[in-house]
Amino acid sequence: MEESILKKIFLGISVILTGILLSACGSVDNLSNDTNSSGSSKAKTQLTGQTNTGYYQGVIKNGRYQTSKSRGVSVQQESNQFNIKGFENGLLNISKKQFSTKKYIFQEGQYLSTKRVEAWLERKSKSNPTGLNPKQSKSTNPNTRTPIYLSQIDEQDFMTQNGKSLSLKGMTIGLAINSVDYYKKTQYGPTYETHISDAQVNKEGKKIAGQVLQRLRQNKKLKNIPIVIALYKQASDDSLVGGNFFAYATNNSGANTITKWTKVKQKNYVFPLQSNKKGPSQNDEDSFDNFKSQVQTFFPNLSGVTAQAQYTDGSLTGMNIDITTQFYSQTEIISFTQYIQSAAQKYLPANAPIDITVQSTEGIQSFLSRKTNEKKFSAHIFNSY
Repeated sequence: MEESILKKIFLGISVILTGILLSACGSVDNLSNDTNSSGSSKAKTQLTGQTNTGYYQGVIKNGRYQTSKSRGVSVQQESNQFNIKGFENGLLNISKKQFSTKKYIFQEGQYLSTKRVEAWLERKSKSNPTGLNPKQSKSTNPNTRTPIYLSQIDEQDFMTQNGKSLSLKGMTIGLAINSVDYYKKTQYGPTYETHISDAQVNKEGKKIAGQVLQRLRQNKKLKNIPIVIALYKQASDDSLVGGNFFAYATNNSGANTITKWTKVKQKNYVFPLQSNKKGPSQNDEDSFDNFKSQVQTFFPNLSGVTAQAQYTDGSLTGMNIDITTQFYSQTEIISFTQYIQSAAQKYLPANAPIDITVQSTEGIQSFLSRKTNEKKFSAHIFNSY
């Protein structure tokens, strides 16, 4: 029950942060465009505008935001929503390494349709020869059966503006690989698990990536653009954090085979850590424990203080803290938020972006944030009229 509550709490944080990412769009720039991204028909195109160079401008056509043609398609309904959010947000960060937010314009995937992605995510069979997951094995034993490896595919398109036109100049494809494959031997029977080793995740992910690149190059519109393919290892369903990217390959114009992979050393943790787990930094653990202790000592009406922490190359690159309260008074929320602002600055790790969400059964009460290299936390208290 407690894990279920925590997962809902963390999902709320990720939804907020995703909203911030996508809503970081200011004034709309009028961009009259005679041809759409595929160059097949006339359309009025606008850009969302850009309030921060850390975010891409998006594309609006005929008054509507261009949504992905295959958004949300996966092998099965994801039980761990952190995998979905972590996959999408992490893929965007990898894209920024190749496609600068100052030069490129972001467009949701327009070249992989729902029908095609669904076929690719299924097992290969006589009726579905394009399936990227292996054929069904006769064995139903968790240790000997052939699992489903590929779980999600995400496409991101990157455009450049030339006068009044937008042209496709690059693409990023994310492939999410299972670390645990959940299955049933009978339709309404119990759920079984096949655990997939890191070595197998790496091997099968790279094998599938090579097939995807070759298929993409068969489309003449994608033949001569850079295509980045990134691999993500999904967390298990009971994890309180999402999975992590472990490799990506940048394939220049015309290349239809992957010759070089770049490793991504990234891992996510939940604080406080379980007693049988060890994190990458004892200092960060102690900092969080001190913060939590101070907050709970001065304000006893708390249901919990937890955090998601992400590490890249062994260094803290971000932390999302969630505090659940039983406060009912607006003055209590104001005083509590002010104290958190002071305690966070004193106890939490420096030089990493940190977001703190304070919520009760009534919803989010306040939000605090500090960007990389900033010393002070900014705070916002939500009021009602």
